[in-house]
Order: sequence, then structure tokens, then C-alpha cells
Amino acid sequence: MLRRKPLRTAAWGLVATAIVVPLVRRRLTVPPLVTAAAVVGGPFGLAVATPRSRRRDACLYALQMWAFAVIHELPNDDPERLLGRTRVGYPIACDSLLGLGTPPTLRLQRVLGRPGRTTSLHFFLTWVHWIWFLEPHAAAAWILVRHPERFPRSGAMLGALYHCGAIVYVLVPTAPPWWAAQAGHLPGTRRIMVEVGERFWGRLWRHLYDLLGGNPVAAMPSLHFATSVMAARLLDEAGPIEGSVGWAYAGTIGVALVYLGEHYVIDLLAGLALAEGIRRLGPHAGPALERCSRVVQTLEVRARA
Repeated sequence: MLRRKPLRTAAWGLVATAIVVPLVRRRLTVPPLVTAAAVVGGPFGLAVATPRSRRRDACLYALQMWAFAVIHELPNDDPERLLGRTRVGYPIACDSLLGLGTPPTLRLQRVLGRPGRTTSLHFFLTWVHWIWFLEPHAAAAWILVRHPERFPRSGAMLGALYHCGAIVYVLVPTAPPWWAAQAGHLPGTRRIMVEVGERFWGRLWRHLYDLLGGNPVAAMPSLHFATSVMAARLLDEAGPIEGSVGWAYAGTIGVALVYLGEHYVIDLLAGLALAEGIRRLGPHAGPALERCSRVVQTLEVRARA
């Protein structure tokens, strides 16, 4: 039988590995699969090493998001190979069909945009986009504080959504509208977020962009929209006021993503389908998740016995 000290030491080792390996992977040329395995093991290690509490739930969620961020960036460790695998044409064809001959992004920018100018609308929609880096996690934090009994399910749903999206990004890298425009496939499309970023942040913009833009061809499905919809669903379950705020944000960011040139409409539809699919399939995964939970709980008890 595993004894307490070796089991807890091994569990904390998984946590440390999940944090350290991604930080040194480029310097030590760690293979992507090894890096992915390391970050996936982190939440499991923390669940075994620490007793169940609200703080542990928050840390587990943070480790899940760390794993997503790392896996999301892994394909870009080899930019040339990633470029050779990138799909460009099919979302343009889909959006051209949806837009009756013209992709909605291009149509909206022609109607609402001011060539060569950055307007208050551009600033507003860009900030709506930037807020996304916090919004789903703020929704999860609100549920953790105000409705802690709902947090395990909410955190699991958001985590599953992020990770399913990351898997698609690795398997089928797809270029967003702004990237297609720069490559000559969608002439006339602007990347308004960059225009606003350069004006608002000045010299800091390039550093911020490099920090947050780890994979430029992770567009299909739109996790910006998918996670906003999932957050709205979870907030709606928590209360009508929270739900109204969540849905207002989800609708606004949907418009912003298309108008700013960050996503196609087909990306949003795929993100919506992914979010709804995970929400509906979640109950069917309950028995398997319950078995996994019992294993973790058994190891947790042994680690503290």
C-alpha cells in the first residue's frame, strides 16, 4: 500500500512539474507531448495532495486554465510547421455563403467602419474583446464566492470547454479573418483591435500582444464566444440578474469578434455548438466522472492518513 509521505510527495511533484516544464520547454527542447502530459497531470496531483476546500477548488481551476494556455500555444513552437497545416479557405467560403456573397466581417466593416480612422465604436468593441480575458473567470469566481455548491460543476464545464477547443486548435489550425487578409485571401479586412491597441497602449502594445497572442491561428471554434455563452448559461442558473449580465456580454462580444476581424461567423456558430454540446452531454458523463472522483478521493484520504 502506498504510504502517506511518498504519495503526497509524488502528488506535489506532479503539480511542480505542471508549472515548471512549460516554463523551460523551449530552453530544454521538451517535446510537445511531454509538455502536454505534464500540465494535464497538475490538477490531478493537487486534488490528491490537498483536502477538498473552496481554496483548492479555485487552485484546481487555475491549474486547468494554465494547462489550456500552454496547450493552446504548443503548436506555435514550430511556426513553419504550423503555417503549413493552417486552413484558410473553408471559413471564408462558409462566411461568404452566410453573408450572401460577402463575409459578414467585410460587410460590417464597410458599413460601420471609417477607413483610416479609429472611432469610439472601435474602442468600445475592442475593450469588450479585451475584457474576455477576464470575463469567464470572473463569472467562475462569482459562482465560487456566492454559490460555492455550484462551482465544481461550473468549473468542470468551463474547463472541458477550454480543453476541447484547444484539442481542435492543435488538430485543425484555422486562420482568423485578419490573418487571411494579411495573407491576401480576404482583401479589405482590417484588424481593428491592433489599430486601437497601438493608439491606446503605445509602446506597451507590442509587449502585451506578444504576451497574449500565443497562437495566431486558433480561430475555429471561437472560444471567445463559446466560453462567454457557457459563462452566461452558468450565471443564468445562479440567478436572473447574473444571467442577464452574462447574456448581454455574450451577445456584445459576438458582434465585436466579427466586426473587429477576429473571428468569422462560422467560428461563432461552431463555438456555440461546442458550448451547448458540452452542457447537454455533461450529465451523461456523470457516472464516469463519479468513478474518477472516487479514485481521487481514495488517494486523497491515503495521502493524509
